[in-house]
Amino acid sequence: EKIIIGVEIMIKTVIKHDDEYYYDVIRRNLKRIRIEKKVTQDMLGEMTDLSRQYICDIENKNRNKHITISALGRIADALDIPISKLFEDYWL
Repeated sequence: EKIIIGVEIMIKTVIKHDDEYYYDVIRRNLKRIRIEKKVTQDMLGEMTDLSRQYICDIENKNRNKHITISALGRIADALDIPISKLFEDYWL
């Protein structure tokens, strides 16, 4: 005879941060790293085939918040950093 015990599994959605938090992390890291490497927005735009305005929009808190993974990958490659560096939030 088998005894089956019911098991209730609860799945909890955990949202630690909102979108604005992640945009802010990327924005701050991009600007800090770019300046440390003495790369201007114009230079980074040319290195990535992205416009200077797009780079400016990413770095500016009040601008467009649509950043693609592809663009972040190109930026990371141009700055010679792992893409994960753009997501580090050690400074918060």
